Amino acid sequence: MTKHITKKALIELKNIQKVYSKIDMETHALRDINMAIYEGDYISISGPSGCGKSTLLSILGLLDTPTNGSYLIKGQQVANLTADDRAEIRNLHIGFIFQAFNLIDEISVYDNVALPLKYREPKLSAKVVHEQVMDSLEKVEMQHRCTHKPNQLSGGQQQRIAIARALVGKPSILLVDEPTGNLDSKNGDLVMALLDNLNKEGTTICMVTHDPRYADHAKIKLNLLDGIILDSLSLNKTLDSSVDNTLQEAV
Repeated sequence: MTKHITKKALIELKNIQKVYSKIDMETHALRDINMAIYEGDYISISGPSGCGKSTLLSILGLLDTPTNGSYLIKGQQVANLTADDRAEIRNLHIGFIFQAFNLIDEISVYDNVALPLKYREPKLSAKVVHEQVMDSLEKVEMQHRCTHKPNQLSGGQQQRIAIARALVGKPSILLVDEPTGNLDSKNGDLVMALLDNLNKEGTTICMVTHDPRYADHAKIKLNLLDGIILDSLSLNKTLDSSVDNTLQEAV
């Protein structure tokens, strides 16, 4: 006898559209996007400039809202929340890694990493903040730089700090936007190796990249063109939805 156990999606997009309207023109940035992200997934999103990659990542990260469609995070509908509610869910569930690092040079590495925790409700104790900051810095092997300022570090080191900041709140998913765009190939490879290790340890990652070498690091590759997902390639041979969404256990 076989028992089927359906996996629950961490993130689910259904018929997502994004339309930018002007007086005499409409631009369809995304057209009927349907996708699900499960815990432990490593997804890359690729495509030419203007294909909708950044728009999709912004909607996933609750930085933008869809024109139409449904967006669920852990079963909660988030497509049409207020800006304040989106900010609260974003702080709880989503870690961002940006191409430009987005670190604040005027404060220390420690304070940069701690920044997302300062907006948590209820307020976290100083002890908990310290433990989570140091744990995140240790994961990226940068705890010895905690008193430095970002502008005292190399580009590769700054991106590691940005990754630590994204991890500090223990998010459900990391959204990664061109993480190697401002790095040379050596530092880019080191950052990608770090992301690979984080995924092996269970971190869910969705990454936008224009570099096919780095897209190949992902388990599932999505290709966008004109706001449409053209195809997906699962590197671990789990394309069949019946395999993706159902575990079969003999009882």
